[in-house]
Amino acid sequence: MTAPIRVGVLGCADIAWRRTLPAIDAVEGVELAAVASRDPQKAVTFATRFGCAAVTGYDTLLARDDVDAVYIPLPAMLHAAWVERALAAGKHVLAEKPLSADYATTVRLLELARSADRVLVENFMFPHHSQQARIKELLGSVGELRSFSSAFTIPPKPADDIRYLPAVGGGALLDVGVYPLRAALHFLGTELDVAGAVLRVDKARQVVLSGNVLLHTADGVAVQVAFGMEHAYRANYEFAGTDGMLSVERVFTPPASYLPTVTITRDGRHEEVTLAADDQVANTIRWFADAVAGEPVGHSHAETVHLARLVGQVEHQAKTTFVD
Repeated sequence: MTAPIRVGVLGCADIAWRRTLPAIDAVEGVELAAVASRDPQKAVTFATRFGCAAVTGYDTLLARDDVDAVYIPLPAMLHAAWVERALAAGKHVLAEKPLSADYATTVRLLELARSADRVLVENFMFPHHSQQARIKELLGSVGELRSFSSAFTIPPKPADDIRYLPAVGGGALLDVGVYPLRAALHFLGTELDVAGAVLRVDKARQVVLSGNVLLHTADGVAVQVAFGMEHAYRANYEFAGTDGMLSVERVFTPPASYLPTVTITRDGRHEEVTLAADDQVANTIRWFADAVAGEPVGHSHAETVHLARLVGQVEHQAKTTFVD
């Protein structure tokens, strides 16, 4: 019998508590070994619920020989430093998105992982939901694709939320904007470029609150992306083709029990296709564990690299509006 992949967690983030750690705990072949926090009581709280060791300090966890891989759910601007330390400690890494805040650092981290023969994954879970493959199959019903749009917006967070700290949380582009950009890469391939962007920036905190981006493929398919944390909740795709349109709601963070619905519109008539429920979190953990075990999972860093490139283009080309 193959030994389980032993996972340690750097940080007691909300997403770890709600979604990722329950999946690690439930997926066969994966064992939650330890949770680390700078706050000993937080580590104990997590460890008590999930039946693992409580560790004070991230470096202490990285030094443990009973940890094969680490999951990093820290704020966006802290990812790169701890990914690098984890790789240096010989650990495989599943890091929350984005892998880093800039293209050069992302490329460097991926090269470090390759040279160390370690698996390094930027944790986008939505591509591991079965609805994505089914959507690609259904796209033939709308003819040749002419445009794609995607939005991910959330309501404002409490004033002290870490997302509003540009040096720690990174703002809306790095927190939610990367989702629709990653979706565009997923469906249209990596030959995308930014044509223009508009960002709304909080003047006092100097942090991106929301934005809109126009991109294009080499053959002229237009891509529109909207994101932000000052809106009603949206998480959708819309594909427009020569013969019709296809749209899907709640695409990025659906619960495991959720039944996605695809709406296909042709000649003024609407057809709804209900897809199967799926657990994208468990699928991601299982896929990561298979990659660590050396299974042929088709892992590529191409979309991670190109996402970092697109984020850099947005930041460089955007017209910025400062708001009070």
